[in-house]
Amino acid sequence: MSEPQGPQTAPEASGRQQVSRIPPLPYAEWDTEALSVISGGRRLPPSNVLGLLAQHPDLARAFLTFNRHLLATSALPARTRELAILEVAWRRRCRYEWAQHVLIARKAGVTDEEIAGIRAGEATLIAVAVDELDESSCLSDQTYQALAAGLDDRQLMDLVFTIGTYGLLAMAFNTFGVELDPGLSDDSFDTGDRERSSRSEGV
Repeated sequence: MSEPQGPQTAPEASGRQQVSRIPPLPYAEWDTEALSVISGGRRLPPSNVLGLLAQHPDLARAFLTFNRHLLATSALPARTRELAILEVAWRRRCRYEWAQHVLIARKAGVTDEEIAGIRAGEATLIAVAVDELDESSCLSDQTYQALAAGLDDRQLMDLVFTIGTYGLLAMAFNTFGVELDPGLSDDSFDTGDRERSSRSEGV
């Protein structure tokens, strides 16, 4: 999860139109202590995802503490992290996650050509890793060795935990119907379909 860009038409997953099943808690009712792990002493702006988490302060406090590591202190290069998150968001058809992380990915150096490649289903190493973990909860020896050629053990751990965490978030966002924040573009999310099959040979 990112620190959102600033609350609500609901995401669409697996061809089903969703509604907001758990509405964001009104901004004035947020438990700021529970969200303080990502605020750095600042007053956080309103957002639908934090409004959702604010409905469950204990969960928010625990999850955001962990997620802060993935975004702020992970051993994984930011660019690699964002490529992985975008692959997860596109594969899981999570509009909110995609919209937030297209912005973050560009700031981390991900190019428009790489983003278009994710949309097109290009079989990059990161894409294959996401597919394998999503389909079988394990990386093949071939994929693991290819990743290990460029990442150390801690980076490999952070990559797997990042892919798993953002898969969980996509599941939550799609299930609860987290809507885009006002002014947040989904970057033409509905344009084009992704080919998801037979990508392992592209490693």
